[in-house]
Amino acid sequence: MRPTSRSLTICFATVLALAGLSPLDAAGQRRGGDPASTSEVTFSIDVRAAIGEFYSAHPSPALQPLPPGIRKKLQRGKPLPPGIAKRVAPPELRNAASLPDGYEIVEVGLDVLLVEVATNLIHDVLMDVVR
Repeated sequence: MRPTSRSLTICFATVLALAGLSPLDAAGQRRGGDPASTSEVTFSIDVRAAIGEFYSAHPSPALQPLPPGIRKKLQRGKPLPPGIAKRVAPPELRNAASLPDGYEIVEVGLDVLLVEVATNLIHDVLMDVVR
């Protein structure tokens, strides 16, 4: 066997061996690992109801809706658009939601979002709640 073909064979075998060590499956999804870290954090039905009741009892007439183009970007699994004006939700809502560490409830325009603090990733959206 010539030196170049031996090198190519070793290189090819190494690539195949390393491909099996990838933590992702063929669809690009994470395999195995901690189920808690892969579960989706969203508002429960009870928390959704509590948020709706809170804003019904505490209206904010001065707030304006976001422009439609920016509002379309508020989707689950997408990052919060940079520079968007957000307000941290009142303590009553944060306490009622009992969120895991690293998540916060924010108001953006008339909408309420569940956002992962470290990545600004949107995990849930309630539209037209803040009125």
